[in-house]
Amino acid sequence: MAIAKSNHWEADRVQELPFQGTRKMLEAANKLKAEGKDIVDMTTGRPDFDTPQNIKEACKDALEAGMVHYASNYGVQELRVAIANKMKRDNGLDFSPDNEIMVTLGCVEAVSTALTTFLNPGDEVIIPMPIWLNYAYIPKMLGANIVPVLLREEKNFAVTAEDIEKCITPKTKALVLVSPNNPTGGVMLEEDLRAIAQMAVKHDFIVITDEIYEHFIYDGCKHISIATMDGMRERTVTINGVSKAYSMTGWRIGWICAEKSLIESLVRTHQYAASCATTFAQYGAIEALNGPQESVKIMTDEYDRRRKLMVDSINSMPRISCVSPKGAFYVFANVKELKMTSEEAAQFFLREAGLAAVHGSAFGDGGEGYMRMAYTTSYENIQRGLERLDSALRKL
Repeated sequence: MAIAKSNHWEADRVQELPFQGTRKMLEAANKLKAEGKDIVDMTTGRPDFDTPQNIKEACKDALEAGMVHYASNYGVQELRVAIANKMKRDNGLDFSPDNEIMVTLGCVEAVSTALTTFLNPGDEVIIPMPIWLNYAYIPKMLGANIVPVLLREEKNFAVTAEDIEKCITPKTKALVLVSPNNPTGGVMLEEDLRAIAQMAVKHDFIVITDEIYEHFIYDGCKHISIATMDGMRERTVTINGVSKAYSMTGWRIGWICAEKSLIESLVRTHQYAASCATTFAQYGAIEALNGPQESVKIMTDEYDRRRKLMVDSINSMPRISCVSPKGAFYVFANVKELKMTSEEAAQFFLREAGLAAVHGSAFGDGGEGYMRMAYTTSYENIQRGLERLDSALRKL
């Protein structure tokens, strides 16, 4: 349903864009904090760790060396080499730093650029949902048609090949994959990825795969890049960045890796949205990828500890439950037994327990009846917030 225009200059397509639910709940939490209330914030997908010091120092050195001017539209060459090495090391993929890698303003711009480059009005794009809503609303602005694939709790919110196959039509242009998934924490299985790869080749569509959470994976699961599979390198757009793994969300450095002809198309779009990512920040990203990787393991181990606390605590409470997420840093809790909308439940959590989380409906189709709770705050904060939530639920 269209939102009323805020002014008479606003383009009609903007009416379809809601304000992000994550920001709405964050602002509500911040307002209560400003009033002096103790709020445990589980709203944002932002690591609560600081950027490692060696990365900061590399950025400072770049500033002192005068790296303050435009870089290539493709990004700083040394960073593209570092990305190529990382993709080989972690993902088993070979990309040329000269013409198969493009540095972007975080994954947000990478997503926007990829969708804008490849979708025409009337094209169909298959999107697993619930999902980070940039993937749903950018295609709508472009006049493309969303074909949702609902993620199911009984499948641990992982995309299945069977569900994808049901959605393919002659108009299918692209498929979006986000694994590990935001908001659910679901991780795709290798057999599903292989079957989907075969479908992509057979029906000739591209895959846009967002792998920003690849390092945060648990319970012996394994992250696999679909571009490694037969016939997929030439039809896959792989998106990643340093925001999550190195706690560099504010640095705004992401990238796209793809076959040369795809990158050439992507750069043509990218150059009109952003000349280049911030040059000196790119030098910090070089150090992140080339330098010591212990900080990534430290963060992952701590998120795993918090994850287990979240799952055990939530499943001991009345009227809510959750499956154990296999990746990312979110629990997608089932709140259907509360007999209220997920947005009403979010307000209840905030008002009665001082716990800020995001209603599942903020992530589109399939999200109603759930609550996204990010364990990107300290173990002690999580304990305190969940104890208060348990008390509030028992009073209902």
